[in-house]
Amino acid sequence: MAFNDLLMQVGGVGRFQQIQVALVLLPVLLMASHNTLQNFTAAIPTHHCRPPANTSLSKDKGLEAWLPRSRSGQPESCLRFTSPQAGPPFPNGTEANSTGTTEPCTDGWIYDNSTFPSTIVTEWDLVCSQRALRQLAQSLYMVGVLLGAMLFGYLADRLGRRKVLILNYLQTAVSGTCAAFAPNFSTYCVFRLLSGMSMASIALNCMTLNMEWMPIHTRAHVGTLNGYVYSTGQFLLAGVAYAVPHWRHLQLLVSVPFFAFFIYSWFFIESARWYSSSGRLDLTLRALQRVARINGKREEGDKLSMEVLRASLQKELTTGKGRASAMELLRCPPLRHLFLCLSMVWFATSFAYYGLVMDLQGFGVSIYLIQVIFGAVDLPSKFVCFFVINFLGRRTAQMASLLLAGICILVNGVIPRDQIIVRTSLAVLGKGCLASSFNCIFLYTGELYPTVIRQTGMGMGSTMARVGSIVSPLVSMTAELYPSMPLFIYGAVPVVASAVTALLPETLGQPLPDTVQDLESRKGKPSQQQQEQQKQMVPLQTSAQEKNGL
Repeated sequence: MAFNDLLMQVGGVGRFQQIQVALVLLPVLLMASHNTLQNFTAAIPTHHCRPPANTSLSKDKGLEAWLPRSRSGQPESCLRFTSPQAGPPFPNGTEANSTGTTEPCTDGWIYDNSTFPSTIVTEWDLVCSQRALRQLAQSLYMVGVLLGAMLFGYLADRLGRRKVLILNYLQTAVSGTCAAFAPNFSTYCVFRLLSGMSMASIALNCMTLNMEWMPIHTRAHVGTLNGYVYSTGQFLLAGVAYAVPHWRHLQLLVSVPFFAFFIYSWFFIESARWYSSSGRLDLTLRALQRVARINGKREEGDKLSMEVLRASLQKELTTGKGRASAMELLRCPPLRHLFLCLSMVWFATSFAYYGLVMDLQGFGVSIYLIQVIFGAVDLPSKFVCFFVINFLGRRTAQMASLLLAGICILVNGVIPRDQIIVRTSLAVLGKGCLASSFNCIFLYTGELYPTVIRQTGMGMGSTMARVGSIVSPLVSMTAELYPSMPLFIYGAVPVVASAVTALLPETLGQPLPDTVQDLESRKGKPSQQQQEQQKQMVPLQTSAQEKNGL
């Protein structure tokens, strides 16, 4: 595989790579904002029933006379008395309340707006009997992510990474802005679904476009940088949500920047590796020469020619003609093995991750503080993961992160519920391990699949991740059977996925495969392959001169 040699000849990691990687990663800052936005835009403030419209609270001894109390002594959120109750408030909340007849909140609710002045919950009364609609909105967003991973992953392998990214930036900008002005809940859900579709593709194509322009020895750095940018976005979300508590303003603020991303994305250069795998050597040559000029390697770029590319990429051109379809993931044995194993890893990572991060209000402390803590734990965890990826390998990092995350969550299930600090610490540690797993799986999947089907494979992996994020909220319902049951399930799945990861090959120090045949050749001795790769990592300048001399 000589494509890495071509990249080194036109500058390796030069000015072009630095600029394009930075511009491609900038929208990733707002990915965290969209993925977990409903922790803030759909927050549930304290609420209770509104008394009948013709009620005089001063005459009826105040609002307390209408509110029954729960066993904990707090006002009921979804019930009120049919008539005001005489006597003092009910401090014990037991016997006195049983004497009054109650009814649902037929006149609406009164919300505590001190923390959240406006959310979709308060605007459309998504509480009590309508509470499930709040989860429906987030589930539909995840359904959009699932659909986007399948659709745009396929299109990116057919049309190219750049074109799909341009479309996705525009779709995110328009759908996110429209969601901010949604007149009703149904319209809001439609635009959130469209946002989910585009965000899934942005996540996949950002990683793939950057990785395909980078030499072998820098791919892990780009993958780790991508993870850190996403983690920084979590800090950004906490600060922005605190400063802009109104849900419509917050939704608008995290969506409008994508119009700017859409404008400058037209200047991106399409992946030359994708061009070559499509058999379009003229565009491959043009892209490489343009990159060489940007990197200050004009002379080396001019030495490239169609003949040089044909000689250098002869194997890719003879074995990589024709685009592989998504069915090849099941039809071809090497791809099927990768697909089944990676599907489990993607599913488990997302399943456990969203089981933790989408219940920030359940920690009993400030939702903004928990958001910051969840973002902060990513920094050291991804730093450790970076070293494991580079020195011990991708497979080791993937196995360790999933196993440690599963253990943290399982242990959390047996800790007494009054140990809030211990339980929160374990949850934060487990979330950090899952963030590392996400960081690794994007890089690992891109290195395992060949170029002809890489984006489709990434899309199918992301699809399985979205299935996990959709199923994850349903598991929380098992708490009605046993309080710790969700944690046992959230913890067991990553442990199983960790064992499955052992069936995958290592990719540390190996070139990206371009064809299915390259997967077969990777089954040889790793040490011999790595030695051969080191020999190949010599610029093709000499070959180019010989060709030009002929």
